[in-house]
Amino acid sequence: MFENISLAFQGIWGHKMRSILTMLGIIIGIAAIISIVSTIKGTNEQIKENLIGAGSNAVKVQLNQGDDTYDFSWNSIPSGVPVVDDATLESITAIPEVEIASLYTVRDYAENIFYENTSYNGKIYGVDSHYFDVYGYRMQWGRNFTAEDYEKYRKVVIIDKTAYSSLYTAGGNPVDTCIEIKGEPFTVIGVVEQSSAFEPVINSISDYNMYTQESSGNIFIPSSTWCIPYQFDEPQMVALKAVSTDDMTTAGNETAKILNARITAKSDQKLKYKSEDLLEQAKNLQDLSASTNQQLIWIASISLLVGGIGVMNIMLVSVTERTREIGLKKAIGARKSRIMWQFLTEASVLTSLGGVMGVAGGVVMARLISRLTSTPTAISIPAALIAVGFSMLIGVVFGLFPAVKAANLNPIEALRHE
Repeated sequence: MFENISLAFQGIWGHKMRSILTMLGIIIGIAAIISIVSTIKGTNEQIKENLIGAGSNAVKVQLNQGDDTYDFSWNSIPSGVPVVDDATLESITAIPEVEIASLYTVRDYAENIFYENTSYNGKIYGVDSHYFDVYGYRMQWGRNFTAEDYEKYRKVVIIDKTAYSSLYTAGGNPVDTCIEIKGEPFTVIGVVEQSSAFEPVINSISDYNMYTQESSGNIFIPSSTWCIPYQFDEPQMVALKAVSTDDMTTAGNETAKILNARITAKSDQKLKYKSEDLLEQAKNLQDLSASTNQQLIWIASISLLVGGIGVMNIMLVSVTERTREIGLKKAIGARKSRIMWQFLTEASVLTSLGGVMGVAGGVVMARLISRLTSTPTAISIPAALIAVGFSMLIGVVFGLFPAVKAANLNPIEALRHE
């Protein structure tokens, strides 16, 4: 085997220009496939990141009425939907795909919230102690909620950077200032920002509608004080942090099952907890381009077929050129299998070198496409290994006929060949 490989490299080196031209079809085909697969993979990851965020793995499980989220801003407290108790929260936390679970209440369009003469019309949340961990918030100023804040029903509030910009137009540190929430003074104890650098890419009106609700920022108060401005205890929503991005769907669905088992509302109210399945949305968007992507790969594969035919042609030429050599080897006792394996090895080495060069060219092409078009790319190691293996297979398939022809030469006629 090693002797055959050595002879193959000698033959390739002895005819450098011919070998390079023969490999060109393989190189172009593999490079095209690698660059296409890299672009597809990068685009799919970008789709997932645009919807989910950079590794936050957060899932919302919200109470819905029909197809719409139940909005407590306009609707009364629903009957038959109990407040989530500690035992239910423990069941949710015990789901293998759930890393952290948090309970919260929310008003999508908060009213009667002021700092001095500036009003606020974003979201207000009543959150437990795990909420900031689920969404990856970190403190920019001040402190987080403490156990005493919950136990003593302290009227304290934390705001995010967007709400800070809306309310504190003059800037400065807002800690220890007061915000009025429905006539009740709440002391600002901190400003938070999300540790993830995720920023959504908005390319359409539907993208805008998905993300615009966050444009006014968020205000957070302890869940124990929610009943101070809003008078009543409400059925909570659940925020989950899944163990991994791929576990988001399962974590959300299993949590919804647990919560829905506790609902005793009449069927005509159509009340049901549903998870916000952003992972499924990402997969649907990826599937839309799957058929086009497959067609591009098949088109690129045509050049591999052309390259394989070129390999067969050059190997047939090589057999003709080395007819006397083959005849001499057979005359001194070389078996057919030995002759055949020599030419198969040479064809495989030729196409494998083309495959390696094609992978390198594909990586360069992917980087160039990314720079010129701002299209995200992600190099697929399995695709590169498969490409090299496939190029070797091409050498075996298209080198088989020349190898068999060489092995079947009559040694006497071969020695007489001029």
